[in-house]
Amino acid sequence: MNAPIAASTTATATATGAPDIVIRDAYVMTMDAAIGDLPRGDVHVRGEAIVAVEPRIDAAAWPSGARIIDGSGMILMPGLIDAHTHLWSSQMRGHFACTPERTYFRTRNRLADGYTAQDMYAGTRLGAAEALHSGITTVIDFCHNNRNRDFAEQSIRALTETGIRACFQYGASTISQPTDAIDLDHLAWLAGNWRAVVGDAPVSLGLGWRGPLGIVTITERQPRPDWSVARRELEVARAHGLPVAIHVSGITAQRQFAALLDAGVLGPDIQLIHMTAPSPPQLAAIAESGAAVALTPLTELRVGYGVTRLGDFLEAGVRLGLGIDSNSLAGSANLFAVMKLFQLIEAGCKQDELAIDARRLIALATIEGARSLGLDGLIGSITPGKKADLILLDAGAWNMGLFADDPAHLIVEAAGPANVDTVIVNGRVLKAGGRLTGLDRAEVMAAARASIAAILERVS
Repeated sequence: MNAPIAASTTATATATGAPDIVIRDAYVMTMDAAIGDLPRGDVHVRGEAIVAVEPRIDAAAWPSGARIIDGSGMILMPGLIDAHTHLWSSQMRGHFACTPERTYFRTRNRLADGYTAQDMYAGTRLGAAEALHSGITTVIDFCHNNRNRDFAEQSIRALTETGIRACFQYGASTISQPTDAIDLDHLAWLAGNWRAVVGDAPVSLGLGWRGPLGIVTITERQPRPDWSVARRELEVARAHGLPVAIHVSGITAQRQFAALLDAGVLGPDIQLIHMTAPSPPQLAAIAESGAAVALTPLTELRVGYGVTRLGDFLEAGVRLGLGIDSNSLAGSANLFAVMKLFQLIEAGCKQDELAIDARRLIALATIEGARSLGLDGLIGSITPGKKADLILLDAGAWNMGLFADDPAHLIVEAAGPANVDTVIVNGRVLKAGGRLTGLDRAEVMAAARASIAAILERVS
């Protein structure tokens, strides 16, 4: 089996032993129903965890060397959770166009053929850096271009080095055949040696499953799937307690979902991705099974799959999270835009300005998103005992201005990545004063530019 990935000093650095952090005088939107909002409040972080959330914390409660962050004029809220994305393809942005030759899947597959393991690292690192810059503290990274073990390990390395909280979902590749299983020995080895691989980085492991149809890339001559292959992948993941995600979208959505039901494999460990236009019976089946759904309306609209009706899922009681899907296709890692888009879709489709509450949308990007992933005991709200995944929004920016007594509508209708002043993940400050602290933007971008240039040369 492979030796552990070399852990960098960035990857293994944690908040353990670091100074306490105290954020003072912010508007604290806890997303914790028992605590509510604090119009002027303090939050105390020690190590990786939140230890206190109060209107005012006495200075005697923290050591003299604590790092004090002035939150006045800012909104403090839980970090955003991207419930589904593909970070490896980040350097492809701008290469999709409105011509038959440059559609998304055709272009993505062609460029994927030119990737090396180092390109997986460059794309994943760029995508994770952008997510952090945009206030996303957790990403569920469905990696489906694992052509060998180095491809997977370099993607994991990128996640650990950035400091973002992530679940790396081990998938197949764009050239995988449904008759061939993924490298299950590697997946099992990673599951058994995970801490040696990622150190103390807040990164976990999952399965990016192709499902009963065995589909990664839709082709004109789709090979006949072998259900025994897909079942074996699922069995290995479940034997190691790994969460499982599967795409259910586009022209294969109905067949894929029917196959899942027929196989009886839906359960709380399954996340269904997209589910653009489910029927009421399908929604009821999802809710009954306890499976979760990740909704990604930006990319579903971009590729013409249809309009995602958020209200249908909410009414059915389905566990939901919001996702970017692919920043190269969506245009940016902007979860604020996803919240606003759903606000507009619901109001427009129902012809009702009050169709969806702004705070409910924020919940879907924080605490309800965490619940959909089974992580609500760990993240998703500003609650003592939970991990310190926090963001500060500058409410005094040009596009924000002042707010009356509730900033929820302001966040959904006006906020964007540029308003994210500070990002804390697992108790570590990864962005301060609008700049990432542990990553050199010029170096990350230069590596990504060199990567896509080399990829284009290889596939030309």
